[in-house]
Amino acid sequence: MNWQEVAGNWILVPPNPRALIHFLGGAFVAAAPHLTYRWLLENLGRQGYVIIATPFVNTFDHKAIAQEVLTTFDQGLHYLHKRVLSQRYWPIYGLGHSMGCKVHLLINSLYNVERSGNILVSFNNYPARRSVPLLEQMISFAPTFNFEFIPSPEETLQLADQRYGVRRNLLIKFRRDDIDQTRSLSDVLVRRFPELTTVKILPGTHTTPIAQDVAWEPGADFSPLDAIGQFMKQEFYRDLNGLQQTMVQWLNPLETV
Repeated sequence: MNWQEVAGNWILVPPNPRALIHFLGGAFVAAAPHLTYRWLLENLGRQGYVIIATPFVNTFDHKAIAQEVLTTFDQGLHYLHKRVLSQRYWPIYGLGHSMGCKVHLLINSLYNVERSGNILVSFNNYPARRSVPLLEQMISFAPTFNFEFIPSPEETLQLADQRYGVRRNLLIKFRRDDIDQTRSLSDVLVRRFPELTTVKILPGTHTTPIAQDVAWEPGADFSPLDAIGQFMKQEFYRDLNGLQQTMVQWLNPLETV
């Protein structure tokens, strides 16, 4: 499998596809998702999922980001249907990490799109003052300028509570994630779709989804440093494999991972 850039998306097509995943990454790593999330996305590809990873650059206007991301995704989807895949029905799942979760929420609240389900990992919805480095200094130079995200964190949850239309959802929180806000999102989605919203708490941190393969080869004489390297590699595989297996099992609950 090889990544190809199509209409602003990065697309990965497995030999025998079963469904499509639209992926959106976190705020500071979303510009090159095929690189920053490579291990996770390529392993989902090996499970038979076509990956459409749409890059975006973070700004204060998250509503505009959602609109641009959806337009870019639709262009990539049109290419796939016309050039690569047949015209038959393909289930589409959204997958977001951190800010990517918020963009998926906005897409599915503001626009009439069809999704078979969404996987939202490490939801982050903090206000701009907490999310943007050096923002306090910027505000001191322009105190009358609106430095809050559009929509604000409160408005985002209200919008989801009123208009979010995806019934089946998997919310994932990591145990050692100090900036996760899955609880506030789960309150909304469980209230809207109590039978079809699942919340999972997994080992890992906020950066677990962007972990990459650790190529550690011990030396001729196994040293304490080699032992540490092997331990880190085992930790990496345990958390990342646990994340992938949880996703695949939710996508196909009747199959054994």
